Amino acid sequence: VQLQESGPGLVKPSQTLSLTCTVSGGSISTVDYYWTWIRQPPGKGLEWIGYIAYSGGTYYNPSVMSRTSISRDTSKNQFTLQLSSVTPEDTAVYYCAKAVSPWDWGQGIQVTVSS
Repeated sequence: VQLQESGPGLVKPSQTLSLTCTVSGGSISTVDYYWTWIRQPPGKGLEWIGYIAYSGGTYYNPSVMSRTSISRDTSKNQFTLQLSSVTPEDTAVYYCAKAVSPWDWGQGIQVTVSS
């Protein structure tokens, strides 16, 4: 399975960050597959943001839950992250991944929050 993140590399504070992960080589509706977003702020470790399951169900990290929405478009085999009210602390490399062993990762996309 191959994954590719896309979206803007620069977002202004208070705006909504929107990233899309395009999946190839497998269906996001495959039973028991989970699709996740993870980020890594500069100089820090990986932080799990949330996932969307093969069924469409979602689960989020409580630390960002109030600002996060993960959705999917099965016709395009894509899933999307929206993170609202961003601040500079949301600056990070954002990864999408297939969260089922063996994990498959996108290459990551740098997102900077700055005015």
